[in-house]
Amino acid sequence: MSVVAVHFAQPFNFTWIQQVVVLNGAIGRLLMACLLGGVVGLEREINHKDAGVRTNLLICMGSAFFTLLSAVLAGDSNPDKGRVAANIVQGIGFLGAGLILHNRSRVSGLTSAASVFVVASIGMACGAGLYAAAGVAAVIVILALEGVGFLERRANLKGYSLIYEARGIDQTLMLQSILDAMDKTRERLADVQRDAIGEVQRVSFSLIATKRQHQALSDKLLSEPAIRALFTFRDPEED
Repeated sequence: MSVVAVHFAQPFNFTWIQQVVVLNGAIGRLLMACLLGGVVGLEREINHKDAGVRTNLLICMGSAFFTLLSAVLAGDSNPDKGRVAANIVQGIGFLGAGLILHNRSRVSGLTSAASVFVVASIGMACGAGLYAAAGVAAVIVILALEGVGFLERRANLKGYSLIYEARGIDQTLMLQSILDAMDKTRERLADVQRDAIGEVQRVSFSLIATKRQHQALSDKLLSEPAIRALFTFRDPEED
């Protein structure tokens, strides 16, 4: 092996024993970051969000790795060992901003952007060796995403979007029935889509409302004779 190759094989002048100790510690921290990021990503994947298991796992592991490298690159003589890690916050901020969308007079992606931001902080905690704090933070994130969201829906505190699909034979009568039901529930009909498959006519629209309001509208639509069947689907753009 040439002198140049030996030089680059030992970039920070560590002895091989030091390198083994650092490597073992780094592997544990990276694996812990992958585990916690994957757990948060699994919750997002189950709810069919764009930032799923792979995205959150890689963000968490990358943040942990940058945190590790920040101290190594600074060296023993440099007191500023958080320079690289400090830039993670800015980088994740740009990534989270790309998840926020404004469509149909509403903003979506705020929760996904916030979860990405928190996952990065969990990765930084793993990179710093703060396993307990990182684990507690991951549990809090899961509870916030699942538990708080469930309570909001049960208590009718927050509206959510549903896609309604009405099926029947006469499309005009279906539209009149839907408009009448929306007027009685004091909701505005918008984003209507119509098509036909053979003799079956379909009318679809979306609505943001609370659970109680969705239930009232569904009951009213099902009572209309022109509507033979009614289906509801979670809006894929709902955060």
